[in-house]
Amino acid sequence: MSDFHALQVLSVDSLTPDSVALTFNVPDSLKETFQFTAGQYITLKKQLNGEEVRRAYSISSSPSSGKLTVGIKKMPNGTFSKYANEEISAGDTLEVMPPEGRFVFENNGTPKTIAAFAAGSGITPIMSIVQTVLESNEGNQFVLIFGNQNPEGTMYRNALLQLQEKYNNRFFVQWVYSRSNEADCLFGRIENATVNLVVKNKFKEFDFDAFYLCGPEQMIDTVSNSLKNNGVPEEDILFELFTSSDADSSEVEGLEGQTKVTVVLDDEEQEFTMDRKELVLDAVLKNDIDAPYSCQGGVCSSCIARIVEGEAEMVKNQILTDSEVAEGLILTCQAHAKSPTLKVDYDDV
Repeated sequence: MSDFHALQVLSVDSLTPDSVALTFNVPDSLKETFQFTAGQYITLKKQLNGEEVRRAYSISSSPSSGKLTVGIKKMPNGTFSKYANEEISAGDTLEVMPPEGRFVFENNGTPKTIAAFAAGSGITPIMSIVQTVLESNEGNQFVLIFGNQNPEGTMYRNALLQLQEKYNNRFFVQWVYSRSNEADCLFGRIENATVNLVVKNKFKEFDFDAFYLCGPEQMIDTVSNSLKNNGVPEEDILFELFTSSDADSSEVEGLEGQTKVTVVLDDEEQEFTMDRKELVLDAVLKNDIDAPYSCQGGVCSSCIARIVEGEAEMVKNQILTDSEVAEGLILTCQAHAKSPTLKVDYDDV
């Protein structure tokens, strides 16, 4: 069952003309429930215009801060983001799911040199990771390449400048602006040449332990491919998508027939029959089963389940590793049943 808790908004702070930071008041009774690792996200739920709306937002505060803060940028035609930027006030209450996600930095005590490429609101999980890396070990170094249209529209710009001043010999920011020429900043977008500048020129003496990429799919693909071409092992490249391309519908068109589905959730089994053209999560929700989900677009990990029996295939997967897929894990929001029976377990993940 989706585990939401009512949390009061402690503060609403403007970051840019079209983005805000929401900080929640977490009562003592829920402190343990809402503990998080740098890079994780929370899912917010609200009834808007008569419909339930869920959105996943990365936590921008560091675990050591004692705060639970997310940054929300108002998107064109965005329902929840518009509500968050225009209507939410301190004292309001939202339904919040406990932190989850795999795009994380965990301190193991040894000095690390980390790089991150972020664009736009992709900075939100990176903010938590940057702070955690810098404060957890005096030997840690961090290089951030951050792309935006202009300084005025850059989320957390002031906070990053303060971190630069505080950790001036260990934290380095390369600003990239696509619509503004600024001194000591790159003009354009984050691209192959930007990656080469970092690894072959400006920071060539650094031996990076990991690269964190967050933002639009096109940027992540470009940076990831460029890093691999520069000899970076795939396992050292971690990414989180904030937007993703649509899945290819050709495979769906070839699916015919019905599948009897068994869902294991909270140690209970429920059964129904679904059309194979449907996505498993859509069918689960249509049958009033309160399975966990958030983005419904294959860019978070809330709806993961394990195939216990039968076969299902995802139309898109940019989260699960090959070994996890081989173990039977699926993103139910991207999966179609392909066998007469299918049993999925949301508990065993």
